[in-house]
Amino acid sequence: MSQTLSAVATEAATTPAAEAAPAGAEKRANPMGSAFRPLLLDVAAPLAGYYLLHSAFGMSEFAALAWSSAVPAARTVFGLLRERTLNLWAALMLAVNLAGLALTFLTGDARMMLAKDGLLSGSVAVAILVSALVGKPVMTPVLMPFLTKGDHARAAAWQRLVEGRAAASRSFHRHERLFSAIWGTALLGECAARVIGAFTLPVSTMAWLSTVFLIGAIVAGSMLGQTAAEPMAKLVTAEADAPTAA
Repeated sequence: MSQTLSAVATEAATTPAAEAAPAGAEKRANPMGSAFRPLLLDVAAPLAGYYLLHSAFGMSEFAALAWSSAVPAARTVFGLLRERTLNLWAALMLAVNLAGLALTFLTGDARMMLAKDGLLSGSVAVAILVSALVGKPVMTPVLMPFLTKGDHARAAAWQRLVEGRAAASRSFHRHERLFSAIWGTALLGECAARVIGAFTLPVSTMAWLSTVFLIGAIVAGSMLGQTAAEPMAKLVTAEADAPTAA
């Protein structure tokens, strides 16, 4: 099964008027809750379904991938038909699962099995890089709950920056594209290292080294990503504190 980013996707549903709403409504619009709900539905559910079906119920890898694609497939179609929008994380998980189904036919030996996971993580990397290139970086929502810290004023400031309604939106967009580019590059490097290692190193070595490659990519993405995340945090703070944001 493909390696998956420890990330969350969301849209901040909070507006300045929400601060005057009743306590119950404010709780329902909690940005942190809105952030982790798509993570559970679009990422955790397909992954848990795959491992449960494959490991616990003994389904073949192909069958487990197929059945675990049901949730992201349904959410992708629902978004397109009813909301006229593309659920990026659901679509990404669906694409990864479909790539896994296709590559399952190529896993006749242990080396191909090792390379397959690298190719799947590579498909995630390419999707992230393309999203940054077209101006809709999928990694931006990952930062939302961490930079807004559940604060309604910061969440509203975040939304204005994302939607281009703030003076600093251009700088914000530049840094959000950089953040996605950094993570996409880190994962693409992990993919290349895994594929090369699968065909050049002993299988017994790659069995544990592949995990090291993944951890290294996550550490690199986290550390280098701060060069984009920190300026974004400052822009959110400045926008939230601006007199016009009151």
